[in-house]
Amino acid sequence: GSIRPNCTAGFDRRRSRRRGFGEPAYQNKPIIGICNTWSELTHCNAHLRQLAEAVKRGVWQAGGFPMEFPVMSLGEYNMRPTTMLFRNLMSMDVEESIRANPLDGVVLLGGCDKTTPALLMGAASADIPAILVTGGPQLKGNWRGEELGSCTDCRRYHTELRAGSITEEQWAELQNSIVRSPGHCMVMGTASTMASMGESLGIALPGNAAIPAVDSRRAQLAEASGRQIMAAVEQDLRPSKIMTQEAFENAIRTLHALGGSTNAIIHLTAIAGRLGIELPLTLFDELSRTTPFILNLKPSGEFLMEDFFYAGGLPALLSELRPLLHMDAMTVTGRTLGENVSGTINHNPDLIRSLDEPLNSEGGLAVVYGSLAPSGAVIKPTAASPDLLTHRGRALVFDDHDDMEHRIDVPDLDVNPEDVLVMRNAGPQGGPGMPEWGFLPLPKKLLQRGIRDMVRLSDARMSGTAFGTVVVHVTPESASGSPLAAVRDGDIIELDVANRRLDLMVDEREVQRRLAEVPPQKPHFTRGYGAMYSQHVMQADKGCDFDFLRAEELG
Repeated sequence: GSIRPNCTAGFDRRRSRRRGFGEPAYQNKPIIGICNTWSELTHCNAHLRQLAEAVKRGVWQAGGFPMEFPVMSLGEYNMRPTTMLFRNLMSMDVEESIRANPLDGVVLLGGCDKTTPALLMGAASADIPAILVTGGPQLKGNWRGEELGSCTDCRRYHTELRAGSITEEQWAELQNSIVRSPGHCMVMGTASTMASMGESLGIALPGNAAIPAVDSRRAQLAEASGRQIMAAVEQDLRPSKIMTQEAFENAIRTLHALGGSTNAIIHLTAIAGRLGIELPLTLFDELSRTTPFILNLKPSGEFLMEDFFYAGGLPALLSELRPLLHMDAMTVTGRTLGENVSGTINHNPDLIRSLDEPLNSEGGLAVVYGSLAPSGAVIKPTAASPDLLTHRGRALVFDDHDDMEHRIDVPDLDVNPEDVLVMRNAGPQGGPGMPEWGFLPLPKKLLQRGIRDMVRLSDARMSGTAFGTVVVHVTPESASGSPLAAVRDGDIIELDVANRRLDLMVDEREVQRRLAEVPPQKPHFTRGYGAMYSQHVMQADKGCDFDFLRAEELG
């Protein structure tokens, strides 16, 4: 149905008067919710209270009445076992908070990895005019003259610490140097990727993705978003009118051009599912084949998000992609994507490459299938070792994350650089929650020999800041009795990214015999939200959403 033309009829005037607002403050004015994921437990979002004040200024300026409200916040550093376990719960909080209150429009304040997709999932389901504002990336780190990005360089130097190449004192000094401002990771990790997805979908203002968190222009953009949500309410620009099939195709191409996080595939699929739009893995791979990788930014390149902003940010990259995008897609500005990026200038062609001189002729992500991944798995070739993208090796299997942690550094571990590290029981059900465990650490005995990459695969996810020849999201997951559950030490695994294959070189009858011997997994939860999660979560290729939250037409 249509949105209420003005929600003040359902607004409790008495409570507002008690808070000091007279009727002129809200009478006959659109009520704009500010959905805030601020939390002191979520480092990336710890500055969003100040950003909310900037949004309020914009709403007041445009003649609206802003009302800030909290929703669940998902902090990567603190939540266990993983924030992904709670993404759908947060999306429900967002949706029901919007539905239950008399709001004409809503501004979504996010930043940390899962907060942005959860906000967009909830807003898509509620479907009143909405606009996304993210908190922005941190400033660049610098250690002994080297520019660093969290947490790509955290991972790189932690590997050197395990190898004995740097000391504990140097490691502590580096950690003090790498995170030095509010904001999310300043590489093209999941937070930066999802901010870019919001902008390429048209649900955020141009420039939102890359402005550093502490730059005054971040507050200016938040204020402008407060003004623009008023226009969106006037024009009835709902998420369903903006986040269309064409908009999602724009976002997928942008994802590949960025060399973005593998997690974005799961999140985009889930957001689209709330709107009745199916995004099969085949579409992601099809668009990857025809979208060059053009952003020279860590973990797949050299630069950092601050540099990306100075180069022109996402509008400059979208302008380079113009021939590949649906430039007539409507955005929350009330203008088309083409109109939004018209006249933008690329100030650093080494960072943002042209389609004629890309970093790679294909996109940053690829989907592989085969006997080991019947429903697909994902790899980021742009962050992998080229010589390992076609590989045949012996499996070294870890039954779960605890098994891996207990054995990975055992001196007599039977492992060679040519082996394939395999971890299972890390998917949506097995993890539980599909934690970011896919960036398996290399065995210390190999690190000390100078080895810095191996083929690794699992049904887990990995951080968007991670790198290496890592295959993740193996689907179906092992806990469902998939072929991954049948892999044993010494089995031969073949990876062929060019031909999109991932195969277990074991006879199918033997695979089925082994699977028949696998005991059923004990449930992680017997009550509460965890039990509901276990009953309703879907697999990675469906976005790990709950089956009952998808749009009715998708079932």
